[in-house]
Amino acid sequence: MPYASGFRPGLFADRVVLVAGGGGGLGRCIAHELASLGGKLVLTGRSLDKLERTRDEIAEDGGQVVRCLAAELRDEQAVVDLVAGAIESGGPLNGLVSAAGGQFPKRLEDLSLNGWNAVIQNNMTSYFLLSREVYRQSMAAHGGAMVHIGADYRRGMPGMGHNGAARAGLANLAMTSASEWAHAGVRVNSVIPGFIDTTGLDRYPEAAWEGLRRISSRVPLKRHGTAAEVSAAVVFLLSDMAAYITGAELFVDGGVGNGSSSFLFDAPAAKNESSWNAFHRSERARLLSESTGEGTD
Repeated sequence: MPYASGFRPGLFADRVVLVAGGGGGLGRCIAHELASLGGKLVLTGRSLDKLERTRDEIAEDGGQVVRCLAAELRDEQAVVDLVAGAIESGGPLNGLVSAAGGQFPKRLEDLSLNGWNAVIQNNMTSYFLLSREVYRQSMAAHGGAMVHIGADYRRGMPGMGHNGAARAGLANLAMTSASEWAHAGVRVNSVIPGFIDTTGLDRYPEAAWEGLRRISSRVPLKRHGTAAEVSAAVVFLLSDMAAYITGAELFVDGGVGNGSSSFLFDAPAAKNESSWNAFHRSERARLLSESTGEGTD
């Protein structure tokens, strides 16, 4: 069974897209959808084994990954070499998806400088280096579209202040680069996922699992999102249909930033629920699939 994308076949035919973080989670899903639409992919991340797994899956489904390049995206020279290798293998880059972030929970009072720096480098510096080099080495001459996968930073992030600071900086980086690079025909946008049912949730401490299961009660749509729902937003922003959209943030979060109730009214029980789960190789969070509640829909 192939990826059941809602976009027309061949939408990305002959287009080369570099997907950072393509070895797992949201990046893996996005890579599959782009390949199903005819895109030629270059996958990068830290683990070559994970990248090659995604490559082999895409090949089995009839798609094309022209190269897998393991790299430390926080290292400037490594990123310079990575982008050069991607262009050498596939030609000028038409698209960039940055989905290779990472973080860990820690209260600010307990956070070391090393921990702070590691998350800032993972979730902002690496995105800067990659987008700068893609622009310098390819898109400044040929144009293109970039999409950064961020996280909601709008009301603070207790227990994840280092991540919130990095993601707020990333959002501004996207807006600034969108303005500076627009003259070259380069668009830069952000997709901000909410609580998405992927195996990434399982990396949080088990003490947090019950809270992650219950989070759907705060979401107006009363459920966790799917990787395919995030991927669809990324594909749209990379496509020509979004030709007049740049510097934007697209929230794929079920409305959680707005809340589902107030001191005046409680939200009624959910009904008429539906989700978009087009990814035929989707891997769910164990903490949700093992529960008997919302995670089983």
